[in-house]
Amino acid sequence: MKRETKIVHGQKGYDKETGAISYPIYMSSTFRHPGFSRSTGYDYSRMQNPTREELECTLAALECGERCFAYSSGMAAITSVFYLFPGGSHILLSEDLYGGTPRLAAEFFAAHNIEFEFIDTSNLELVKSSIKENTKALFIETPSNPMMIVSDIQALADIIHAADGLFIVDNTFLTPMLQRPLTLGADISLHSGTKYLCGHNDIIAGFVIAKGEKIIEKLGLHYKSTGAILSPFDSWLMIRSIKTLSVRIQRQQENAGKIVDHLLTLANVTDVYYVGLADHAGYEITKKQTEGFGAMISFKVKTPEIAKEVLGKVKLIYFAESLGGVETLMTYPIAQTHAEVPKWLTSRVGIDERLLRLSVGIEDVADLIADLNQAFIS
Repeated sequence: MKRETKIVHGQKGYDKETGAISYPIYMSSTFRHPGFSRSTGYDYSRMQNPTREELECTLAALECGERCFAYSSGMAAITSVFYLFPGGSHILLSEDLYGGTPRLAAEFFAAHNIEFEFIDTSNLELVKSSIKENTKALFIETPSNPMMIVSDIQALADIIHAADGLFIVDNTFLTPMLQRPLTLGADISLHSGTKYLCGHNDIIAGFVIAKGEKIIEKLGLHYKSTGAILSPFDSWLMIRSIKTLSVRIQRQQENAGKIVDHLLTLANVTDVYYVGLADHAGYEITKKQTEGFGAMISFKVKTPEIAKEVLGKVKLIYFAESLGGVETLMTYPIAQTHAEVPKWLTSRVGIDERLLRLSVGIEDVADLIADLNQAFIS
């Protein structure tokens, strides 16, 4: 079955008991047992819920994983992954990541005697030379947020596995419709489900999709013990949203390509970061490991004053945090998503007061271009 069909029909397709096409919302915290040592397969919704299970099975199939865990937020998902590692571990991370990840590492897990090192994961030789005896994992985003740096998933998998480490890929930007890290050697693929998987800016969710019995067992223990689970209602909303993921991504990517072409013509735009540009450093790797370029664009303008003026003048495009929804959003990373990232790290990757990030939606692209044009008029 093709992915475009899987996302519409899900794992079970419909409710077998009633024939309901919309999978039911099981709003029950507990489940009746037929008798002692007999179970329907469900005991307590913190452990498992039929609605959440349908969502998890669907995403596991889309990502080609063995098990998916649905969390109450993307940060809860990342937290669960970091708990896989004992004190004394050394973990390599992409130097360009969503700002919440470095904050979580520095403010919480560093206190558990875990050492985090931020490096350019597009540089394979640097990754090799950065591995220590206690290196337990490599954590990357590709494309990265917000500088759109591309890392070679398959090559990095070989490097970290040779050191007996785990390989974790944040796949939020491209989704399993365009990139499937587990098929390229990753052990874990994770998502902020709030973004493209939801697509409507009305759910906060996170997902961890894994392969390997030991990893799944550890994740499962943390999952049921801490209880940062996705509710049945939000699980149902996510099932509904994922049904349109393919058509949304196609339209968003198509719009993004046209907006990139237009941004390149604007006098006040100095740099455009989009993995679909032929002169992007990661263009060839992107073509090798993905089935598309996605709809995330970052660009720099001539001055910080121009950036702030544009943010105040866009109308159809909303100046707001988050990404991946049907509405086009513009974000100012230095003051929003990456405000708490250390200055030495933002400076190293090029995040500054001239940088804007654009999450392209499904509106008519002519309207989006017209809005950009009026916003850039002094």
